[in-house]
Amino acid sequence: MSVTLDSNQWNLVYNIFSFGLISMLACTVYTLVSQSRVLPKYRNALVMSSMVTFIAGYHYFRIFNSFGEASEGMAVNVSGEQGAFNEAYRYVDWLLTVPLLLVEVIAVLALAKEVSKSLIMRLVPASAAMIALGYPGEISSDKNTAILYGVLSTIPFLYILYVLFVELGKSLERQPAGVAETIGRLRLLLIATWGVYPVSYILGMNGDPTASSFVGVQVGYTIADILAKCVFGLTILKIARMKSHAEGMAADH
Repeated sequence: MSVTLDSNQWNLVYNIFSFGLISMLACTVYTLVSQSRVLPKYRNALVMSSMVTFIAGYHYFRIFNSFGEASEGMAVNVSGEQGAFNEAYRYVDWLLTVPLLLVEVIAVLALAKEVSKSLIMRLVPASAAMIALGYPGEISSDKNTAILYGVLSTIPFLYILYVLFVELGKSLERQPAGVAETIGRLRLLLIATWGVYPVSYILGMNGDPTASSFVGVQVGYTIADILAKCVFGLTILKIARMKSHAEGMAADH
């Protein structure tokens, strides 16, 4: 089974994968070289941010190559067989990076050890369950199966939102000026970007893919990844710098 794209659609997918790849690599380098701009206790958060974008960059390299190898002219093999476009790279990436994204938030706040451990022990399993439950629906050509797993993966997603907005909110009162507001924007960014994933998921839910649904899914997922990993990581860096300056680090660092 294959979908036949027109030249504009094929070039759009090719270029968005290329843009996703270089965005992840550039963000990895930037967060790594910015380590000295924050206090040592906040550097773990930047290391995790670098890991997220590095892992994503590797998978975008594989996705980029998979798209080229699955293309014969303008036709893209989406059969799921050997040599077809491999959507599983995205889910392997998310299974690794989504828990790390959530741990980044906890790490940059430098909360009490017991509070951090409690939040991480709830957020990481929930995020892994969210990704694992989404994959069977993503690869299924049966609409009812896709709906079922879409609903099931939404349950841990709602729990994550509860922890981030209710449980984590209780820990923001003692943060330096401006940090609580930035964390608030960070959580909204998370919702906005994660909201793109179910929209893209729904686009691919209508049985066998069409050219427009294939393009919509790939462009949507890639834009969401860039926002949820690169922009998120740069916001984590901003919070780490704000907290470092509040704790006496010179502002010119």
